[in-house]
Amino acid sequence: MARRQPGLSERHRKIMEFLVKFQNTNGYSPSIRQIGDSINVKSTSLVDYYLNQLQEMGYIERADHISRSVRVLQPVQPGFSIPGKVSDAFKNASNMLADLVSIPIAGRIVASAPIPMPVSDLNYYDAESSVDIARSLLPAKEINDLFALEVSGDSMVDAMVNDGDIVVMKKAESANNGEMVAVWMDDRDETTLKYFYKEAGRIRLQPANPNMGPIYVQNPKSLRIMGKVVLVIRQIKSVAG
Repeated sequence: MARRQPGLSERHRKIMEFLVKFQNTNGYSPSIRQIGDSINVKSTSLVDYYLNQLQEMGYIERADHISRSVRVLQPVQPGFSIPGKVSDAFKNASNMLADLVSIPIAGRIVASAPIPMPVSDLNYYDAESSVDIARSLLPAKEINDLFALEVSGDSMVDAMVNDGDIVVMKKAESANNGEMVAVWMDDRDETTLKYFYKEAGRIRLQPANPNMGPIYVQNPKSLRIMGKVVLVIRQIKSVAG
């Protein structure tokens, strides 16, 4: 029978398994809440406690007060009761996560009918909110111009952008037809995420949902482009049972 490594509980083992599988699949770290869901623990403080223990034992590394900053440092030692394939995955995950980039989450963007959003909402998330992404998934020369937004709404579902997903944006002030952009409409203090099309005398903001119609901006000067989408991070909702 495989011997459990001293100091590691069953929950420690499950957290390590989840970290490896999630990071190997997605190329970035899970959130505290996702880790908690994987072990059926709703208290983020308790999850943080377990992560601190794993860090003290040298299995992971994490930046203080930064979300999604967990890095797997080493595979478990021989004799630990994790299958060999998962143990090998630790090595793969460590290599893949050796060069992560932390992208700040600047706020929330609406992917449905635009709604009023005060300027302060772009600071809705505190300094702890960021997402770590493998550098290989990002534009090589544009790292400093990237930021992330959480998506609210379902107008872009046919573009594989769902409610709760995170879009990584490149700062931009202009766009070409067909590009997915985050825009701000100055005259209405409203924001939305849509496909951009410049037409004669107006701008068309096209959703990717057959049940929703386009938004027409008759005064192009009232529309400001905040950024272009370069990457979508899907948020997989856990299913109980």
